[in-house]
Amino acid sequence: MAAIDEGGKLPDIQLSTPGGGQLNLRDYLGKPFILYFYPKDDTSGCTREAQDFSRLLGEFRAQGAEVLGVSRDTPIKHQKFIDKYDLTVPLASDDKNQAMDAFGVWVQKSLYGKTYMGIDRSTFLFDAEGTLVRAWRKVRVPGHVIDVLEALKELG
Repeated sequence: MAAIDEGGKLPDIQLSTPGGGQLNLRDYLGKPFILYFYPKDDTSGCTREAQDFSRLLGEFRAQGAEVLGVSRDTPIKHQKFIDKYDLTVPLASDDKNQAMDAFGVWVQKSLYGKTYMGIDRSTFLFDAEGTLVRAWRKVRVPGHVIDVLEALKELG
């Protein structure tokens, strides 16, 4: 399946949430939506990114937008991550890799000469109609959340 590109539509995909709930990505239609994928709870870069999104969540919501972070970690692990760092950004689990496959973020990576499959840190900005207006791939965490907020403001 080809990855969703700018101009593509928000897919109909179910994810699991901490506390045993479910959500569908299409639940976010009607407002701007930031979807970010990150490799693993409680690692340095992922913690920093979640803290940055949490710190600025009020500003995203003041622009009418919602934010959701997604990884393969279980809902229980997400809850521990949220509790440990007092995160306010919502998190969801994609244990079936449906969203990651749809967005092309489940990729082959390599570390110290070994190859493995993992999540390519990426962020996607959708408008209120569910159209992808901006994609950031191979994200570097420092300053990234500010860039996303600025792009949201430009969306108007």
